[in-house]
Amino acid sequence: MKKDEMPTGRRTVLRIAAALGATATFGALSADRLALPPGAAPEGAGAAGGPAPGSGPAAGPQARTRLRPSAYRLQPMTAYAPPAFRRALPPVRQRPFLQMSGVGRSMVLTFDDGPDPRYTPEILAILRRHGCRAMFFVCGEMAVENQDLVREMAADGHVVGNHSWSHPLIPKLRPSRIRDELGSTSDLVEKVLGSAPRWYRAPFGAWNRLSFEIGAELGMEPLAWTVDTLDWKEPGTDSIVRRVLDGAAPGVVVLSHDAGGNRSQSVAALRRYLPELIDAGYRITVPRS
Repeated sequence: MKKDEMPTGRRTVLRIAAALGATATFGALSADRLALPPGAAPEGAGAAGGPAPGSGPAAGPQARTRLRPSAYRLQPMTAYAPPAFRRALPPVRQRPFLQMSGVGRSMVLTFDDGPDPRYTPEILAILRRHGCRAMFFVCGEMAVENQDLVREMAADGHVVGNHSWSHPLIPKLRPSRIRDELGSTSDLVEKVLGSAPRWYRAPFGAWNRLSFEIGAELGMEPLAWTVDTLDWKEPGTDSIVRRVLDGAAPGVVVLSHDAGGNRSQSVAALRRYLPELIDAGYRITVPRS
C-alpha cells in the first residue's frame, strides 16, 4: 500500500478523544498544537525517504475499483455529527486532534492501512492476550476483502476508523474524489459493522480544509498521532520498541501499521512493548462513542 509518509514539515502530531459527543473517558482534548513534540519526527519524513504517495493500495495492475459512497452518507446523520453542518463554520475542525488530556496514565495505540490477513490477526491476538483495546484505521480496499477481520476488531472492542479507500494524497484530490474516498470506506464499515466510523485519519497525515469539512459531513472526527514508530521503514524490532517506550507519556497516541508492507517487525515490537507499558502503569485505551 503506502507507508503513511509525506514531505517533511507536513506531519502533525495528533491527539485523541471524542469531541462532538465523544468521551468522558478521555476528558478534555486539545487540537491547537501543530508542532511535533520534542524528538518526534514527521511520519515518513527523513533523509531515507519512503515509498511515493502513488504506491498505495490503488496503484498497479491489481488496483481495485473504489466503491462510491451512498448519497445519504454525505449527510450529518450520526448522533455525533454536527447538527447543522455548514462549510467552513464550527464545529468543523481546522486541524486534527492532537493529544488526550486529563486521562491519567493512558495511551492510545493505533494501526493504519489494514486489515491484512498476514499481520492483523496476530496483532489482535496480542491485544486480546493483554486485555487491551486499540484503534484500527482501515483502508476500504483492504477491508472489503477482509471483512471478517473488521468484524473481529469490533467484537474485541477496538475502534474501527476510516483511512480512506485507496490511501491517496488527499490535498491533491478534487472534492468529489475526497467524498468517494472517505464516503466509500464509511459505507463499507457501516455495512459490515452496522455503524459508520466516528474517527478518520488522512493518508500520509496530509489534511486540508475539504477533508475536515467532508469528514464532518460524514460524522467523523480527525485523529493523528503523537509518537510515530516509523515501522513502515522496517527499522528493526528494537528500534520500534525503543521509539514507543521513549515516547510513552500520558495522553500519547502511537502510530503503527498492520498492513502496507512487511509488518512482522511491528507485530514483534507490539509483543515486547505492550507488557512493558502495562507494567509501567499505562492504561491502553480508546475513545468511547
